[in-house]
Amino acid sequence: MGHQITLSQPPQRIVSLVPSQTELLFDLGLGDRVVGVTKFCIHPKEQVKYKTVIGGTKNFHFDKIDALQPDLIIGNKEENYKEGIEQLQAKYNVWMSDIYTLEDALQMLQQVGTLTGTEARAAELEQSIKQGFESLQPVQPSIKTAYFIWRKPYMAVGSHNIIDHLLGRCGFANAFDELERYPEITPEQLQQASPQLILLSSEPYPFQEKHIAEFRELCPEASIKVVDGEMFSWYGSRLAKAPTYLQQVVEEAKRDLKV
Repeated sequence: MGHQITLSQPPQRIVSLVPSQTELLFDLGLGDRVVGVTKFCIHPKEQVKYKTVIGGTKNFHFDKIDALQPDLIIGNKEENYKEGIEQLQAKYNVWMSDIYTLEDALQMLQQVGTLTGTEARAAELEQSIKQGFESLQPVQPSIKTAYFIWRKPYMAVGSHNIIDHLLGRCGFANAFDELERYPEITPEQLQQASPQLILLSSEPYPFQEKHIAEFRELCPEASIKVVDGEMFSWYGSRLAKAPTYLQQVVEEAKRDLKV
């Protein structure tokens, strides 16, 4: 956004506008300095429930933020909305991330560590995440995969986002990588794409086992699974837990498809 901030000292009153970055702040040991979160900031469960909820990721309650008088607000380009961020930037120090790859996420982690004076803990987390992903064994040859995040209308993951990047690290070739971001997909498009594997995310739409049947009607030959959306899309400290889970998804897909 071409916006710079300068902090004279480590922030003491932080508002986080992004769920995965909220969890990161707590894992950096900054829980006592986090004063405001969004209604979607659900981790760590026992700590966030005591924080002021300042609205959603795309509709801020500015009066609640004003009452908190934050000295740092942390947001994200994709998850937040430009008008709201610009309104906050007029009054507060607002730091924004912009994340499409694991490397972007690790850089964000480093920068948040620098901003908050928690460089050592950030470096530990970064090393843990790097080691986990270095051990991840992708499936070979790749499996053509469609990853769905919404129902009615169906919305899938296209290219240029963190989910697409992590699919690639698993050896899952995105069936809709020629489309950007999160395209609407018709049943006919899905049938034409003919993926070997269909992954139904637990968020933002809460896909469950009961939804598998409708996709099986469209693609009877595909293997269809409900997966933990946080492990594919949360780009904060949860990435330390992701490789073990992603490896499990890879192994199940290999078994089901006999790859």
